[in-house]
Amino acid sequence: MCPGNFVSLPYSDSMDLISGLQTFIRVVETGSFSAVAREGNTSQSAVTRQVAQLEAHFGVRLLHRTTRKLSLTDDGQALLTRARHLLEEAADLEETFGRQRGSISGVVRMGVPVGAALLLTPDLTDLLQRHPGLSVDLVVNERIDDLVAERLDLALRLGPAPGSDTSLVMRALATLGSSAVAAPAYLERYGAPSHPSDLSRHTCIVLDNGPDSAHWVFNGPDGQVDVEVRSSFRSNNTMAARQAALSGYGIALLGDALTVNDIRSSRLYRLLPTFVAQRRQAYLVYPSRRHLPPRTRLVIDFLVERFRLLETMLQDGRAWGENESTWLV
Repeated sequence: MCPGNFVSLPYSDSMDLISGLQTFIRVVETGSFSAVAREGNTSQSAVTRQVAQLEAHFGVRLLHRTTRKLSLTDDGQALLTRARHLLEEAADLEETFGRQRGSISGVVRMGVPVGAALLLTPDLTDLLQRHPGLSVDLVVNERIDDLVAERLDLALRLGPAPGSDTSLVMRALATLGSSAVAAPAYLERYGAPSHPSDLSRHTCIVLDNGPDSAHWVFNGPDGQVDVEVRSSFRSNNTMAARQAALSGYGIALLGDALTVNDIRSSRLYRLLPTFVAQRRQAYLVYPSRRHLPPRTRLVIDFLVERFRLLETMLQDGRAWGENESTWLV
């Protein structure tokens, strides 16, 4: 496999080769010709043909194919490493010369939880208006585990620090609080809890984000209080849990950033004013690269600033209203 074979190709053929390398990388990442065909809105045979042309060009077999799986040959592994490096360099060239023209261009794919998408979308649209060459693909999912498989440039995660994957850069954005909240209709029927232990006698709405989702932890005047709540309604979707609370079904433990506008408008009330629910860290995660594209850096800087302002706003009591009526005491 000789680099000179690539460099000496005519311009149009060089572009075809880059396209073939991009297809080859996605086939390896997804483990499927058909998945790549669906992504590109093309046929599986066209994807297979691109990889076959790549093999013919270099004169080596890149993939072992069986009816059940694909695996890389030694030559395929070597090409995968160099192809990724080549495409990163190509992206850097495009960004560099785009920057010289005074604009940032290209697509940034960003994975975010549902609640964060709701919060960020208005400001993201402002960012796009300021940078007409920039595009953002917002991939909304409560849990995103594999940035490569999802083709993400970066992802926002809430909760404990992501694992120790050294191939990822992890950047803390903000520490965000949560509160037990309920709608006036529920509180009129059943009253409000005065202590976290009272929650076991109330109908609760559980945001299902793991095995301890129904285990709510508060810090109060006498230390930590752990409560196991009961619920007939569980959802792994933040907006569904919020909607259930707004409907008056029960008490939910939701992020302050998600409920602040509902509190201000009295659609929800915060409960247990002398107890603080465990706070969660917001992290930005992205693949470690030797050169981070300016478009991605721009979006990262936007998120850092947005979450800094959000954290400051939520710590200011005026964000919740001018008086203590946002707490039900």
